[in-house]
Amino acid sequence: MRRRIVIGNWKMHGLKGSLGELEALNRELAVGVPPSCDVMVCPPATLISAFADRATGGQVQIGGQDCHTEPDGAFTGDISAEMLADAGASAVIVGHSERRTLHGDSDATVRAKALAAYRAGLTAIICVGESEAERDENLTGRVLKSQIRGSVPETATAANTIVAYEPVWAIGTGRTPQRAEISEAHDAIRVRLAQQMGAEAAEVRILYGGSVNPDNAVQILSIDGVDGALVGGASLHWRDFFAIVSACPTLSAA
Repeated sequence: MRRRIVIGNWKMHGLKGSLGELEALNRELAVGVPPSCDVMVCPPATLISAFADRATGGQVQIGGQDCHTEPDGAFTGDISAEMLADAGASAVIVGHSERRTLHGDSDATVRAKALAAYRAGLTAIICVGESEAERDENLTGRVLKSQIRGSVPETATAANTIVAYEPVWAIGTGRTPQRAEISEAHDAIRVRLAQQMGAEAAEVRILYGGSVNPDNAVQILSIDGVDGALVGGASLHWRDFFAIVSACPTLSAA
C-alpha cells in the first residue's frame, strides 16, 4: 500500500519570521497523534537551509520549488538541484503549472529538471494538469498522458518520483473538480505510468493539487487513487496545514 504524503508549496511567500509556522507545525505533530502520512514543506529557496535546520529530528521533510537542469554554471539567479540538496532539501517540485505557464517550462524541460533532481539524490515531484479550455474540450486524459510521456524520465521509480495532478483552472481559485473527475484523472495518469514504467507504476504516489483546504481535505483525500495532496495557500499557516495532514486516511487505495 502506498503511504500518503501531504506537501505544502509556499510559492513566493515567507520571510525569516515564518520559521515560527514550521516550529508550531513540528510541535503539534510531536505532541498529537502521529500523522498517517508523510509531511513536507517547500519554502522559498532563501528559507530552505533555515527550515531544514529547524526540521531536524521532527516529522516534516523540506523540499525545493524548482531547480535548474545543470549542476552549476553561468546561470545567474538559478539554483541547481545539488544546491537544494546541500541546503537540506530532500525533494523538489518540477513542472508546476506556474512554471509551465509563466516561465515557459516545456515537458522536455520538466523532464530535464527531474533528471537533475535524480542526479542530486532528490525526489522529483512532477506536476501535470490541464487548462480550463482543455477540460472544456474533453482533452484532460489526452493532455495528462502526453505530459506524463514527455515529463517523466525513463529512470523514474516509485522511490525517486511523485506525480502531482493539478488542474490549472483549480489552482488558487477555490474551485475543485468533482470526485469522479479527480478519480478519472488519477486513473489516466496511473495507466500512462504503467505503460512507461510497468509494474513499478503501481507504487508511485499520485497527489491532487488545486485549492486543497481544511474544508475539502477529507473529501479529496478519501478518493480512490489519491495518495495525498500538494497544498498551496493553505500550507502557509500551520493550523490549516495541520488540519489537512490530519485528514489523511491511514492507507491509500492500491
